[in-house]
Amino acid sequence: MIYQGVLQKMQTELAHPIQYYLVFEDSFLNVNQLLNKEIEIAFQGYQCLNCGEAKKIFRQGFCYDCFMTSPAVGDWIMKPELSTAHLDIEDRDLAYEKRVQLQPHIVYLALSSEVKVGVTRKTQVPTRWIDQGAIQAVPIVEVPNRYLAGITEVALKNHFADKTSWQKMLKNEVIPADLQAERQKTKDWIPKEVLPYFAEQEKIYDLEFPVLHYPKKVNSLNLDKTPLYNGKVMGIKGQYLLFEDGTVFNIRSYEGYVVKMSV
Repeated sequence: MIYQGVLQKMQTELAHPIQYYLVFEDSFLNVNQLLNKEIEIAFQGYQCLNCGEAKKIFRQGFCYDCFMTSPAVGDWIMKPELSTAHLDIEDRDLAYEKRVQLQPHIVYLALSSEVKVGVTRKTQVPTRWIDQGAIQAVPIVEVPNRYLAGITEVALKNHFADKTSWQKMLKNEVIPADLQAERQKTKDWIPKEVLPYFAEQEKIYDLEFPVLHYPKKVNSLNLDKTPLYNGKVMGIKGQYLLFEDGTVFNIRSYEGYVVKMSV
C-alpha cells in the first residue's frame, strides 16, 4: 500500500493502547497497523500548512512568510504569559487571539521523562499529553483564559521542568513520581489570583502507548538529509515513530513536508 500527501501531526484516540492516525487529503492510515512491519518514507517536497504554497517549511509546518505573519504562531503560543487578548490588545489578529486565548485552559503536571509543568486548552485534553509522550498527567487548575494559565506555568517553572527530555521519553527512561503529591505542593506556589481555581482533587490520567520495543539509543531521522528511509516500526510514542534500528521520526517536526509512505 502507498500513502501520499502532506504530513500533519498524527491524530489520536484515547484507548488502551492509544490509537494513532495519519490523515492525508485522499486517505488515512491507522498507524498502529504498522507495528512490526517494514515501511519506506520518501520525501517529495513541501507544502505550507497555512498558504498551501510549495515553499520550504520554516517552522511548525509554515513557510517563513506565514510564520512571521500568521496569528496561529504568535509568541504567545509558546509563551502563554504573553497573551493579551483579555486586555483587548492585539498581537497579530485580535479576533483570532480572542477565540483561542479567551477559553478554558488547563495547567497540568505530566510524567514523560520527569515531572513537568505545562499549559493546554481544555479542548486539547488528553491530546496534549499524548503528543508529549506522557505516561501520566494530572490537571492542576482550570482557568478561563490563556494569560492566567501562562503566569501559573511561569510560577511553577521554579519547581518543575517545563520541557520533556525527548530522548529519555523515547527510551522510556521515566523517573517515578507521585503526581498527586506533587500536585498538592503547587497550591503553595501558584499566583494568588489563580488560587480560587485550585480543586483539592483531580483525576490522574494513565496513558498506554503502542510500543513493542523501546530503543536503547535514538537517532532522529532528518528528511532533508535522508530523503529516503526504510525501517521496521517497533512503536509509536508522542508524535514519534520508533524503528528497530534506533531511528526515531518526529512527525510533528515535519508537518508541511510532502511524503510517500510505502507499506
